[in-house]
Order: sequence, then structure tokens, then C-alpha cells
Amino acid sequence: MRIKQAVCYPMLGRYVPLEDLFRACTEIGFAGVEGWAFGDDFERVAELATKYHLNIATMVGHQSIVEGLNKRSNHDRIEHELRMSINLAARYGVSGLTCYSGNHQPFVTAIEAIEATADGLRRIAPYAERQGVNLNLELLNSKVDHPGYQCDHTAWGVAVCERVNSPRVKLVYDIYHMQLMEGDVIRTIGANTRWIGDIHTAGAPGRHELGDTQELNYAGICHAIASTDYDLYVAHEFRPTGDAIVALQEAFALCDRG
Repeated sequence: MRIKQAVCYPMLGRYVPLEDLFRACTEIGFAGVEGWAFGDDFERVAELATKYHLNIATMVGHQSIVEGLNKRSNHDRIEHELRMSINLAARYGVSGLTCYSGNHQPFVTAIEAIEATADGLRRIAPYAERQGVNLNLELLNSKVDHPGYQCDHTAWGVAVCERVNSPRVKLVYDIYHMQLMEGDVIRTIGANTRWIGDIHTAGAPGRHELGDTQELNYAGICHAIASTDYDLYVAHEFRPTGDAIVALQEAFALCDRG
């Protein structure tokens, strides 16, 4: 396997019972699973992951996508939630926690929002470093799925990471979301590998399978990823239009060709 592939179980678990999904992931050859619902029952997830020899790659670290780190009045709450999530991640061997900038705040400039987000992450970064857990600020599109979300371009997220300057503060580079916002996927990943702590896939447009009806060349993208020093996960987070297990088999094979 040229890259470590994972499956976002809350997304695909809508179509397949959780244990059946985990069993299929192992049979196909996936290395891990990811969760993005804050407060998931991770004892059950961890039990199934252990049973089927899967790593839990990432999980969400705090609430919420809209009320995030760019608002200083959220920092106390988020620090408390992240501290609990870091403890849980360390206990179950989860490598990263997904974090959110939040939506644009009225009368706050982009630079002020970047500084606020960086300050919020800086408060908890030393604890994440001690526990060996990444804090991954997610890049999401504000054009279709998350109107108003602020961390919607790679440069914005990189600016936050540079200010915090911690080996444990990185980005979730979601290929689907960034294709909608800026394109230039392969060059952007290659230029920012040091700041990327997780990668997500889905077809664009539509967020469906990685097949021939969408505009991204995932074989080429995964070949490019495999050519970098990125050694974390590439997780599939698409909505299948047909059989979910078949779609995962096809996605795995396509990305493994890289």
C-alpha cells in the first residue's frame, strides 16, 4: 500500500451497519477508520476497531463547526473540550483531533480571526504535544456545504499553523472541499505537506464516489501524495450513490494505484 487509507465511518455508516462496515474495511485492506461526530461512543468504536485490526485515525475534538476558534469567547469551552478529547485520543491511540475555525464574525478582519484561531490552538498545543496527538484545523468549503465558514482556503489555514508553530498543529486537507474553493490540489498538497495532518476524499462536484463522473483524478492525486513525505491517512468521506462496499472497494483500488 503506497498510502494509508481510512474510511470515515459516520458517513459510510449511514449505508452499512457499523460492524459490517468495519469488517469490510479490513477485508478490502484499509488501515483505519475516522469519526467526525463529537461525543461518539468510542468504547464501542474502539472495540470494533481492535476486533478488525483497524486504527482510529482521527475524531472530532470540539464543538462546533459554526462556533469555533476564531471567536475568543469560545476559547475556554474549546480548550476544555480539546483537553478531554486529547485524553480520549491518547487512551485509544487516535493520532489526530479535528478542529474548526468557526464562521466569520461580524466586524472582525481576516487577520484578527487568524490571530484568534492561532491563540486558541496555542493554549492547548503544549498539552497535545505532550500526549502525542495532532490538532487538525479543517479546511471546508463555504460555497456549497458550509456557508460562512472561515477556514475555507489553504492559505488561511497555513497562516494559523505558522503562527502557532507547533509540530502538533496541522490541517485537515479535504480534497473535495478545496477543489470547490481553489483547485490546484496536487501542487497545494506538495507545497504544504508539513502542515497537513489528515486528508479527506470525495468526488467533486456532488461529494459522491471517486469515479469517472467527477472532475478529480484521484489516481494522479494519490500518486502525488505517495511521492511526498506525508505518512498519515487519506480517508474516504463520500456519499455513495450505489452499493457502499463496492464504492469503497473501487476507491481503495483507485487510490492504491498511486
